[in-house]
Amino acid sequence: MKKKNITNYRIASLLIIAALLTCSAGCSGQQKKVSDVTAKAASSAVSVESSAQSSSESSVWTPSTESRESAPESSQEIKPSGTEESSQTSPFDVPEEFKDNGIYSDYYDEAYKYMTAMTLEEKVGQMIFAAIPAEDRVEIAREYHLGGYVLFGNDFAGKTKDQVISMISSLVISQKIPLSIAVDEEGGTVTRVSGKKELSPHEFMSPRDLYKSGGMAYIQSDADEKATLLKELGIDINFAPVCDISTNKKDFMYARSLGEDAATTAEFVRIVTEISHNKGVSVTLKHFPGYGGNADTHIGTAVDTRELKEFEEKDLIPFNAGIDAGADFVMVSHNIVNCMDDKSPASLSANVHKYLREKLGFTGLIITDDLSMSAITKFAGSETPAVAAVLAGNDIIAISSGMIETSYNSILDAVKNGKIKEKDIDRSVMRILARKYYMGLM
Repeated sequence: MKKKNITNYRIASLLIIAALLTCSAGCSGQQKKVSDVTAKAASSAVSVESSAQSSSESSVWTPSTESRESAPESSQEIKPSGTEESSQTSPFDVPEEFKDNGIYSDYYDEAYKYMTAMTLEEKVGQMIFAAIPAEDRVEIAREYHLGGYVLFGNDFAGKTKDQVISMISSLVISQKIPLSIAVDEEGGTVTRVSGKKELSPHEFMSPRDLYKSGGMAYIQSDADEKATLLKELGIDINFAPVCDISTNKKDFMYARSLGEDAATTAEFVRIVTEISHNKGVSVTLKHFPGYGGNADTHIGTAVDTRELKEFEEKDLIPFNAGIDAGADFVMVSHNIVNCMDDKSPASLSANVHKYLREKLGFTGLIITDDLSMSAITKFAGSETPAVAAVLAGNDIIAISSGMIETSYNSILDAVKNGKIKEKDIDRSVMRILARKYYMGLM
């Protein structure tokens, strides 16, 4: 073998050894830099070249002065691909299509970065708000990675204020991602908390009775007291105010509504939203796009035949006021609203959700009304109500405790088989986490 070939062979062998050393350093978890390893190989290559005294020295590569100056020093980190030097984006950058200048947008970067480290199972669980189980509530929340629990009157029965605070606190902090705790505290006929004398000196009045007794001054005082109590107990979401307009005593929603015109109801919604936020409690505008005079969807189907113009000139005005005031949630009803979608209940209608996002500009979280209601079960088609709700555009589904396992597994399977895009799950979970950062839960 000629000297030239021997030299080239030795150099090639040293380069292979350098590569093996690099791999070995990386695999062993040591912090040895690539530049240190390659420097040794280059030094050895130069030594071989000198001893070989080849007559064809120009064919053997040696680092030039310019090359050494441009290479990173041994004390410097070699930056991986994905940094600004090698790419304009990284895996932690919020996708452009997720950016909406929304109410939580200041927390999108942090939320998205956290989400990238979550499993699909963890992400699906965050989209579920369930009624709290009677037993094993901590374990169930952990197993299904739940985003929140919804408390009802029985969950507070017989408990002192300190006991409720302890119960909620232990639930919230028991999870990897803190739970949100929600409740219906509208006043009047729906008082899950203030209906218990151990927790409140009096039961909160209905918005209707408050307004008739003292106008907006009473509404303001009541909103302040209500939010203060919920915050003290550790409840961060109130499924209120009721934005529905009803002036007919025969309407199902009459007793729960303000009972005034659109403009007055809008002012009521604005006040409750702003005061609740100032106290650290998220509000939920319900029941989108407006309940009207429809029947009770807890026990059957309700079909709304009104024209879109009537919604826009009346029912949607209070929702707009709440959205403008920064409402965190909008709860979608189970009514079939013909002018938006005559085939599906609003909570399962992509058209209704698109209207809420695009026409009203809502950037917060969309949540279903309880999916265990009779009005919903027969409209899901071949899907579970949970899958149908996610496909429609809901960020969060509200369910009974008995639906947790089925709902969770069905959404998970739908993502895995391609019925639900993981990108849509990611967008909803980013919003959910961003709100938790915004509220100081994370």
